[in-house]
Amino acid sequence: MWQNIENQLHKQFIFKDFKESFAFMTRVADLAEQLQHHPKWQNDYNKVDIWLSTHEAGNSVTDKDRDFAERVDKIINVSQEQTINRLPKQIILYADGGSRGNPGPSASGYVLMDMENNVLTKKGIYLGITTNNQAEYQAVKFGLEDALKNGAREVSVFLDSLLVVNQMKGIFKIKNRDLWPIHTAIKDIIGQLKFVKFTHVPREMNKIADSEVNKILDAENTTSV
Repeated sequence: MWQNIENQLHKQFIFKDFKESFAFMTRVADLAEQLQHHPKWQNDYNKVDIWLSTHEAGNSVTDKDRDFAERVDKIINVSQEQTINRLPKQIILYADGGSRGNPGPSASGYVLMDMENNVLTKKGIYLGITTNNQAEYQAVKFGLEDALKNGAREVSVFLDSLLVVNQMKGIFKIKNRDLWPIHTAIKDIIGQLKFVKFTHVPREMNKIADSEVNKILDAENTTSV
């Protein structure tokens, strides 16, 4: 989903690896030359951020930028259709995060399953010193990134954090500004998927993701001793 941020259209695209991201940038560069409208962009391995604004209109967003954004989306849609992926189109994502200290040593964990609840992949990531809410959000981001780059198009997300679920649904406002950037990043990923639904579940139904979190934190604690 393109977002208007400080008079610029912005969107982040996530790919399987650098080769795919570079191929995408090459096609966007051809489009820019064709339209004689050149975006600002940034590449970090498998991620490409694009910002659009019109210089002659005082660096504001115009129809020229909106047309460019639509054409870029068509490029990414064609690329995804041509890619052979390893995940089913419909998957389930369980995500969890934890901080021992809040803030303190933190980790995120996520599990991707098929619609029959077979585990496809699970992973835990150490985050350093952060808060519970930041770790919960990071877990959603990591899980959706993995789902997107490996071919999933519809993702049912389950978390035991009611706060994150309601903020992602737009029911709760995000009062903590530290969460704004990652919330925006998740929205960008969602914009590249066909369907994403967030559901709150009790902690006992999120045991696998929780186990990944504690496994990482226990290992980090052992290493630090």
